[in-house]
Formats: sequence, structure tokens, C-alpha cells
Amino acid sequence: MPGLKSDSRAKPGLSPFTIVLLSVLRRIPKGKVASYGQVAALAGHPRGARQVVRLLHSLSEREKLPWHRVVDRNGHISLPMDGAGGLQAALLRKEGVKVSEAGALRMETFRWDPE
Repeated sequence: MPGLKSDSRAKPGLSPFTIVLLSVLRRIPKGKVASYGQVAALAGHPRGARQVVRLLHSLSEREKLPWHRVVDRNGHISLPMDGAGGLQAALLRKEGVKVSEAGALRMETFRWDPE
């Protein structure tokens, strides 16, 4: 993405792609969501959705990432609703995102548009 700079909070030893991913993830505002693929594309790797999943799994706590703001491309929470998916839904609802009991939301309403 033009003008996207690395995040100064990123830890040394991370790959350039990881640093850009961290920056993109931190820019998702409260009350909005992005898909895994959208995050990857904004970081310059449109086919890197699985890498976004791995990064969120491994670095969300350490880097204090807004992991709950990332959903699948159809607007569904990917985690089990009786576990972390339920927490994700609760966090999104607290930010004003309307999430169904099944973990679905309207991407056309809540998708983050960084432009």
C-alpha cells in the first residue's frame, strides 16, 4: 500500500512483511472489521491470508493486536463460538459491530475502508 510505513512498535528480528502486517492490523479502527485477505492485500501480499492467521495466532497477545477485528471474507467469525469466537463477538459488539449469535456480520456495513 502506498505510503504505508513500518510500525515503530514492532520488535527487532521480524520480517519486513510481518512488520507491515502489524502496521495494517493496528490501523483497523474500533467498530470496523477487515478480512484476513484484505489485511494481506493491504500489506502487499494479496495471497497471504493464511500468513495473517498465523501472525494473529502467534503475536496478538505480545503485540497487543486488535485480533478481534479480523474475520473471514464472508463476514463470519472463524473461531468456535463456544470459545474464542464468543469472546471475539463480545469484543466486536462492545465496539458497536452487530454480530449474530452464529458469529456473522454484514461486511458491507462494517468493513474497514482505509482509503
